Amino acid sequence: MEDNPRKMELMRMDADLHVLGLKVSYHEKNLASLNVEMNSVSESILDLQVGEWYVSHVHHGETSKNQGQMITVKHTIEKILQQGNTEAGIICKLKKFQPQASMFPWTKDVVGVVATLGSVKDDNLSRLLSEYLGSEIMLAVVCKTLEDVKALEKYAKEGMIDKIAGLYGLGPSFGKPLDGSFHAISLENLRAYCGKFWVNDPQKRLDLLKPRLPDGKCPPGFLGFAVNMIDIDHNYFSYHTVKGHGLRETLFYSMFSRLQVYRSRVEMELAMPCISEGAISLDGVMIKANGLYYLGGSKDDIVRFPTTFGRPTPPMEILETQDQMNPLKWKKEWLHEDILREETLLKKVKGMYRTKQEEYKKILNDTHQDILKVLPK
Repeated sequence: MEDNPRKMELMRMDADLHVLGLKVSYHEKNLASLNVEMNSVSESILDLQVGEWYVSHVHHGETSKNQGQMITVKHTIEKILQQGNTEAGIICKLKKFQPQASMFPWTKDVVGVVATLGSVKDDNLSRLLSEYLGSEIMLAVVCKTLEDVKALEKYAKEGMIDKIAGLYGLGPSFGKPLDGSFHAISLENLRAYCGKFWVNDPQKRLDLLKPRLPDGKCPPGFLGFAVNMIDIDHNYFSYHTVKGHGLRETLFYSMFSRLQVYRSRVEMELAMPCISEGAISLDGVMIKANGLYYLGGSKDDIVRFPTTFGRPTPPMEILETQDQMNPLKWKKEWLHEDILREETLLKKVKGMYRTKQEEYKKILNDTHQDILKVLPK
Protein backbone atom coordinates (compact mmCIF):
# COMPACT_ATOMS: atom_id res chain seq x y z
CA MET A 1 0.00 0.00 0.00
CA GLU A 2 2.95 2.28 0.76
CA ASP A 3 4.12 2.05 -2.84
CA ASN A 4 0.81 3.17 -4.28
CA PRO A 5 0.96 6.81 -3.03
CA ARG A 6 4.53 7.09 -4.33
CA LYS A 7 3.52 5.58 -7.64
CA MET A 8 0.59 7.97 -7.85
CA GLU A 9 2.91 10.87 -7.04
CA LEU A 10 5.29 9.83 -9.82
CA MET A 11 2.42 9.66 -12.29
CA ARG A 12 1.18 13.09 -11.24
CA MET A 13 4.66 14.58 -11.50
CA ASP A 14 5.18 12.94 -14.90
CA ALA A 15 1.97 14.61 -16.09
CA ASP A 16 3.15 17.95 -14.66
CA LEU A 17 6.50 17.60 -16.43
CA HIS A 18 4.70 16.92 -19.70
CA VAL A 19 2.57 20.07 -19.30
CA LEU A 20 5.59 22.18 -18.32
CA GLY A 21 7.52 20.78 -21.30
CA LEU A 22 4.70 21.87 -23.61
CA LYS A 23 4.79 25.35 -22.05
CA VAL A 24 8.57 25.55 -22.57
CA SER A 25 8.13 24.57 -26.22
CA TYR A 26 5.28 27.08 -26.63
CA HIS A 27 7.32 30.00 -25.28
CA GLU A 28 10.43 28.97 -27.27
CA LYS A 29 8.40 28.98 -30.50
CA ASN A 30 6.84 32.33 -29.61
CA LEU A 31 10.27 33.80 -28.88
CA ALA A 32 11.73 32.45 -32.14
CA SER A 33 8.80 33.89 -34.11
CA LEU A 34 9.15 37.28 -32.42
CA ASN A 35 12.90 37.35 -33.15
CA VAL A 36 12.28 36.58 -36.83
CA GLU A 37 9.73 39.39 -36.99
CA MET A 38 12.12 41.73 -35.16
CA ASN A 39 14.90 40.98 -37.66
CA SER A 40 12.52 41.64 -40.56
CA VAL A 41 11.38 44.98 -39.11
CA SER A 42 15.00 45.97 -38.36
CA GLU A 43 15.97 45.15 -41.97
CA SER A 44 13.11 47.31 -43.29
CA ILE A 45 14.12 50.22 -41.05
CA LEU A 46 17.74 49.93 -42.16
CA ASP A 47 16.75 49.90 -45.85
CA LEU A 48 14.63 53.04 -45.34
CA GLN A 49 17.47 54.74 -43.44
CA VAL A 50 19.90 54.00 -46.30
CA GLY A 51 17.32 55.33 -48.78
CA GLU A 52 16.84 58.44 -46.66
CA TRP A 53 20.61 58.97 -46.65
CA TYR A 54 20.66 58.74 -50.45
CA VAL A 55 17.81 61.25 -50.77
CA SER A 56 19.33 63.68 -48.28
CA HIS A 57 22.59 63.75 -50.27
CA VAL A 58 20.94 64.62 -53.60
CA HIS A 59 21.67 68.17 -54.73
CA HIS A 60 18.71 70.58 -54.49
CA GLY A 61 19.81 72.84 -57.37
CA GLU A 62 17.97 73.78 -60.53
CA THR A 63 19.92 71.42 -62.79
CA SER A 64 17.89 68.64 -64.34
CA LYS A 65 19.05 65.05 -64.02
CA ASN A 66 20.36 64.71 -67.58
CA GLN A 67 22.06 68.10 -67.56
CA GLY A 68 23.66 67.41 -64.19
CA GLN A 69 25.02 64.11 -65.37
CA MET A 70 26.25 65.55 -68.69
CA ILE A 71 28.20 68.29 -66.91
CA THR A 72 29.88 65.96 -64.44
CA VAL A 73 30.71 63.30 -67.06
CA LYS A 74 32.28 66.04 -69.15
CA HIS A 75 34.38 67.08 -66.14
CA THR A 76 35.50 63.48 -65.62
CA ILE A 77 36.51 63.15 -69.26
CA GLU A 78 38.43 66.44 -69.09
CA LYS A 79 40.26 65.09 -66.06
CA ILE A 80 41.14 61.95 -68.00
CA LEU A 81 42.45 63.98 -70.92
CA GLN A 82 44.64 65.98 -68.54
CA GLN A 83 46.52 62.76 -67.72
CA GLY A 84 48.30 62.98 -71.10
CA ASN A 85 47.90 60.81 -74.17
CA THR A 86 46.74 57.72 -72.33
CA GLU A 87 44.71 54.77 -73.55
CA ALA A 88 41.77 56.07 -71.47
CA GLY A 89 42.03 59.46 -73.17
CA ILE A 90 42.04 57.88 -76.62
CA ILE A 91 38.93 55.83 -75.77
CA CYS A 92 37.15 58.95 -74.51
CA LYS A 93 37.99 60.80 -77.72
CA LEU A 94 36.79 57.86 -79.80
CA LYS A 95 33.48 57.87 -77.93
CA LYS A 96 33.19 61.59 -78.63
CA PHE A 97 34.03 61.33 -82.33
CA GLN A 98 31.86 58.38 -83.39
CA PRO A 99 32.42 58.79 -87.18
CA GLN A 100 36.17 58.47 -86.67
CA ALA A 101 35.67 55.47 -84.39
CA SER A 102 33.64 53.68 -87.07
CA MET A 103 36.80 53.50 -89.17
CA PHE A 104 38.20 50.99 -86.64
CA PRO A 105 35.73 48.06 -86.32
CA TRP A 106 37.47 46.60 -83.26
CA THR A 107 36.52 49.68 -81.19
CA LYS A 108 32.79 48.83 -81.28
CA ASP A 109 33.31 46.20 -78.57
CA VAL A 110 35.12 48.58 -76.26
CA VAL A 111 32.56 49.50 -73.59
CA GLY A 112 34.45 52.49 -72.18
CA VAL A 113 36.68 53.67 -69.34
CA VAL A 114 35.79 52.58 -65.78
CA ALA A 115 35.50 56.18 -64.52
CA THR A 116 32.81 57.02 -67.09
CA LEU A 117 30.56 53.97 -66.74
CA GLY A 118 28.83 54.95 -63.51
CA SER A 119 28.09 57.89 -61.25
CA VAL A 120 27.67 58.53 -57.53
CA LYS A 121 25.13 60.78 -55.82
CA ASP A 122 27.54 62.22 -53.26
CA ASP A 123 30.78 64.04 -54.14
CA ASN A 124 32.61 62.87 -51.02
CA LEU A 125 31.62 59.25 -51.65
CA SER A 126 32.71 59.61 -55.29
CA ARG A 127 36.15 60.72 -54.13
CA LEU A 128 36.44 57.89 -51.60
CA LEU A 129 35.40 55.14 -54.02
CA SER A 130 37.71 56.50 -56.71
CA GLU A 131 40.64 56.62 -54.29
CA TYR A 132 39.82 53.11 -53.10
CA LEU A 133 40.13 51.76 -56.66
CA GLY A 134 43.13 53.91 -57.57
CA SER A 135 44.02 55.71 -60.80
CA GLU A 136 45.09 52.58 -62.71
CA ILE A 137 41.70 50.91 -62.29
CA MET A 138 39.71 54.13 -62.76
CA LEU A 139 41.47 54.60 -66.12
CA ALA A 140 41.23 50.95 -67.19
CA VAL A 141 39.65 50.19 -70.58
CA VAL A 142 36.62 47.91 -70.32
CA CYS A 143 35.95 45.48 -73.17
CA LYS A 144 33.25 42.91 -73.74
CA THR A 145 35.44 39.87 -74.33
CA LEU A 146 39.05 38.72 -74.10
CA GLU A 147 39.31 38.93 -77.89
CA ASP A 148 38.37 42.61 -77.65
CA VAL A 149 41.15 43.13 -75.10
CA LYS A 150 43.66 41.45 -77.41
CA ALA A 151 42.59 43.75 -80.24
CA LEU A 152 43.79 46.76 -78.26
CA GLU A 153 47.39 45.68 -78.70
CA LYS A 154 48.95 43.88 -81.67
CA TYR A 155 52.43 42.36 -81.97
CA ALA A 156 54.87 42.24 -84.86
CA LYS A 157 56.67 39.04 -85.85
CA GLU A 158 59.61 39.87 -83.62
CA GLY A 159 57.33 39.95 -80.58
CA MET A 160 57.46 43.72 -80.33
CA ILE A 161 54.32 45.88 -80.05
CA ASP A 162 53.01 46.94 -83.44
CA LYS A 163 52.91 50.73 -83.14
CA ILE A 164 50.55 51.12 -86.11
CA ALA A 165 47.83 48.75 -84.86
CA GLY A 166 45.27 48.82 -82.05
CA LEU A 167 45.32 51.70 -79.60
CA TYR A 168 48.96 52.45 -80.38
CA GLY A 169 48.05 53.04 -84.00
CA LEU A 170 45.38 55.59 -82.99
CA GLY A 171 47.73 57.66 -80.82
CA PRO A 172 49.18 59.83 -83.63
CA SER A 173 45.65 60.56 -84.86
CA PHE A 174 45.01 62.41 -81.59
CA GLY A 175 48.21 64.39 -81.59
CA LYS A 176 50.67 62.20 -79.67
CA PRO A 177 51.81 58.55 -79.79
CA LEU A 178 50.63 56.32 -76.97
CA ASP A 179 53.43 55.30 -74.66
CA GLY A 180 53.64 53.09 -71.58
CA SER A 181 51.47 50.27 -70.27
CA PHE A 182 47.75 50.32 -69.51
CA HIS A 183 45.05 48.18 -67.89
CA ALA A 184 42.23 46.48 -69.77
CA ILE A 185 39.32 44.43 -68.45
CA SER A 186 37.38 41.65 -70.16
CA LEU A 187 33.84 41.59 -68.73
CA GLU A 188 33.11 38.02 -69.78
CA ASN A 189 36.20 36.79 -67.95
CA LEU A 190 35.11 38.31 -64.63
CA ARG A 191 33.46 36.12 -62.03
CA ALA A 192 29.91 37.51 -61.90
CA TYR A 193 27.65 37.86 -58.88
CA CYS A 194 25.01 35.13 -59.07
CA GLY A 195 22.67 36.00 -56.19
CA LYS A 196 19.40 37.89 -56.01
CA PHE A 197 18.70 41.57 -56.75
CA TRP A 198 16.65 44.28 -55.07
CA VAL A 199 12.99 43.85 -55.91
CA ASN A 200 11.60 46.35 -58.46
CA ASP A 201 14.89 48.25 -58.65
CA PRO A 202 15.60 49.51 -62.20
CA GLN A 203 19.30 49.74 -61.34
CA LYS A 204 19.33 46.03 -60.35
CA ARG A 205 21.27 46.53 -57.12
CA LEU A 206 22.59 43.37 -55.53
CA ASP A 207 20.66 41.86 -52.63
CA LEU A 208 23.70 41.25 -50.42
CA LEU A 209 23.37 40.01 -46.84
CA LYS A 210 23.94 42.88 -44.43
CA PRO A 211 26.82 42.55 -41.95
CA ARG A 212 26.00 41.20 -38.49
CA LEU A 213 27.76 41.71 -35.19
CA PRO A 214 28.22 38.70 -32.86
CA ASP A 215 24.90 39.63 -31.19
CA GLY A 216 23.12 39.32 -34.54
CA LYS A 217 22.47 43.04 -34.99
CA CYS A 218 23.50 45.17 -37.97
CA PRO A 219 26.34 47.50 -36.93
CA PRO A 220 25.37 51.15 -36.34
CA GLY A 221 26.53 53.58 -39.00
CA PHE A 222 26.39 50.98 -41.81
CA LEU A 223 25.12 52.77 -44.94
CA GLY A 224 25.31 49.99 -47.50
CA PHE A 225 27.65 48.26 -49.95
CA ALA A 226 29.81 50.29 -52.32
CA VAL A 227 28.78 48.16 -55.32
CA ASN A 228 25.18 49.34 -54.84
CA MET A 229 26.13 53.01 -54.46
CA ILE A 230 27.22 53.26 -58.09
CA ASP A 231 24.48 54.34 -60.51
CA ILE A 232 25.09 52.71 -63.87
CA ASP A 233 25.19 55.32 -66.64
CA HIS A 234 21.99 55.10 -68.72
CA ASN A 235 24.08 54.64 -71.88
CA TYR A 236 25.41 51.34 -70.51
CA PHE A 237 22.56 50.16 -68.33
CA SER A 238 21.07 47.92 -71.04
CA TYR A 239 24.42 46.23 -71.73
CA HIS A 240 24.64 42.52 -70.83
CA THR A 241 27.26 39.86 -71.46
CA VAL A 242 26.44 36.74 -73.45
CA LYS A 243 25.53 35.09 -70.13
CA GLY A 244 23.11 37.91 -69.33
CA HIS A 245 25.17 39.77 -66.71
CA GLY A 246 25.17 43.57 -66.48
CA LEU A 247 27.94 45.96 -65.47
CA ARG A 248 27.02 45.95 -61.77
CA GLU A 249 27.30 42.21 -61.25
CA THR A 250 30.45 41.92 -63.37
CA LEU A 251 32.65 45.02 -63.45
CA PHE A 252 31.66 46.82 -60.25
CA TYR A 253 31.17 43.63 -58.22
CA SER A 254 34.66 42.44 -59.20
CA MET A 255 36.13 45.79 -58.12
CA PHE A 256 34.20 46.41 -54.90
CA SER A 257 32.89 42.95 -53.97
CA ARG A 258 31.27 43.38 -50.50
CA LEU A 259 33.08 46.61 -49.58
CA GLN A 260 31.06 48.18 -46.76
CA VAL A 261 30.41 51.91 -46.32
CA TYR A 262 30.09 53.47 -42.86
CA ARG A 263 29.16 56.91 -41.65
CA SER A 264 32.27 57.40 -39.49
CA ARG A 265 35.62 55.84 -38.63
CA VAL A 266 34.49 55.15 -35.04
CA GLU A 267 31.42 53.22 -36.21
CA MET A 268 33.50 51.34 -38.80
CA GLU A 269 36.03 50.26 -36.17
CA LEU A 270 33.21 49.04 -33.89
CA ALA A 271 32.01 46.92 -36.82
CA MET A 272 35.40 45.24 -37.36
CA PRO A 273 34.13 41.76 -36.29
CA CYS A 274 31.84 41.67 -39.33
CA ILE A 275 34.12 43.31 -41.93
CA SER A 276 35.71 40.66 -44.13
CA GLU A 277 36.15 42.30 -47.53
CA GLY A 278 37.10 45.86 -46.66
CA ALA A 279 35.27 49.04 -45.64
CA ILE A 280 35.40 52.81 -45.99
CA SER A 281 34.02 55.60 -43.81
CA LEU A 282 32.70 58.93 -45.05
CA ASP A 283 35.31 60.74 -42.98
CA GLY A 284 38.05 59.25 -45.12
CA VAL A 285 39.40 56.00 -43.65
CA MET A 286 39.73 52.90 -45.83
CA ILE A 287 40.33 49.28 -44.83
CA LYS A 288 41.33 46.84 -47.56
CA ALA A 289 40.28 43.19 -47.41
CA ASN A 290 43.75 42.24 -46.12
CA GLY A 291 43.36 44.57 -43.13
CA LEU A 292 45.59 47.31 -44.59
CA TYR A 293 44.53 50.80 -43.47
CA TYR A 294 44.67 53.84 -45.77
CA LEU A 295 44.95 57.09 -43.82
CA GLY A 296 45.75 60.72 -44.59
CA GLY A 297 44.32 63.46 -46.77
CA SER A 298 42.54 63.13 -50.09
CA LYS A 299 44.08 63.46 -53.54
CA ASP A 300 42.76 66.36 -55.56
CA ASP A 301 44.15 65.19 -58.91
CA ILE A 302 42.54 61.74 -58.97
CA VAL A 303 40.02 60.92 -61.70
CA ARG A 304 36.66 60.52 -59.98
CA PHE A 305 33.31 58.99 -60.83
CA PRO A 306 30.82 61.59 -62.11
CA THR A 307 28.46 62.97 -59.47
CA THR A 308 24.79 62.78 -60.42
CA PHE A 309 23.14 65.69 -58.68
CA GLY A 310 19.72 64.65 -59.98
CA ARG A 311 16.44 66.55 -60.07
CA PRO A 312 15.46 68.89 -57.25
CA THR A 313 14.26 66.63 -54.47
CA PRO A 314 11.23 67.94 -52.55
CA PRO A 315 11.28 67.50 -48.77
CA MET A 316 8.11 65.42 -49.24
CA GLU A 317 10.24 62.41 -50.25
CA ILE A 318 12.05 62.44 -46.92
CA LEU A 319 8.75 62.99 -45.08
CA GLU A 320 7.23 60.00 -46.88
CA THR A 321 10.20 57.87 -45.89
CA GLN A 322 9.82 58.97 -42.28
CA ASP A 323 6.07 58.22 -42.46
CA GLN A 324 6.96 54.67 -43.50
CA MET A 325 9.65 54.41 -40.86
CA ASN A 326 7.69 55.62 -37.81
CA PRO A 327 5.20 52.70 -37.70
CA LEU A 328 8.12 50.29 -38.11
CA LYS A 329 9.96 51.92 -35.20
CA TRP A 330 6.84 51.68 -33.03
CA LYS A 331 6.42 48.04 -34.04
CA LYS A 332 10.06 47.42 -33.14
CA GLU A 333 9.45 48.84 -29.66
CA TRP A 334 6.37 46.64 -29.18
CA LEU A 335 8.27 43.59 -30.39
CA HIS A 336 11.12 44.42 -28.01
CA GLU A 337 8.67 44.48 -25.09
CA ASP A 338 7.02 41.23 -26.26
CA ILE A 339 10.44 39.57 -26.55
CA LEU A 340 11.41 40.65 -23.03
CA ARG A 341 8.09 39.33 -21.69
CA GLU A 342 8.47 35.99 -23.50
CA GLU A 343 12.07 35.65 -22.27
CA THR A 344 10.88 36.22 -18.68
CA LEU A 345 8.06 33.68 -19.03
CA LEU A 346 10.37 31.16 -20.68
CA LYS A 347 12.95 31.55 -17.91
CA LYS A 348 10.24 31.07 -15.26
CA VAL A 349 8.74 27.97 -16.91
CA LYS A 350 12.19 26.43 -17.46
CA GLY A 351 12.94 26.99 -13.78
CA MET A 352 9.69 25.26 -12.78
CA TYR A 353 10.48 22.40 -15.17
CA ARG A 354 13.96 21.90 -13.70
CA THR A 355 12.61 22.00 -10.12
CA LYS A 356 9.88 19.48 -10.92
CA GLN A 357 12.40 17.32 -12.75
CA GLU A 358 14.70 17.26 -9.70
CA GLU A 359 11.75 16.30 -7.45
CA TYR A 360 10.77 13.55 -9.87
CA LYS A 361 14.34 12.19 -9.96
CA LYS A 362 14.51 12.23 -6.13
CA ILE A 363 11.26 10.27 -5.70
CA LEU A 364 12.34 7.87 -8.45
CA ASN A 365 15.71 7.36 -6.72
CA ASP A 366 14.05 6.84 -3.33
CA THR A 367 11.73 4.24 -4.86
CA HIS A 368 14.74 2.49 -6.40
CA GLN A 369 16.55 2.43 -3.03
CA ASP A 370 13.48 1.03 -1.27
CA ILE A 371 13.25 -1.78 -3.83
CA LEU A 372 16.90 -2.63 -3.30
CA LYS A 373 16.31 -2.90 0.48
CA VAL A 374 13.63 -5.59 0.12
CA LEU A 375 15.49 -7.66 -2.43
CA PRO A 376 17.13 -10.80 -1.01
CA LYS A 377 20.85 -10.39 -0.46
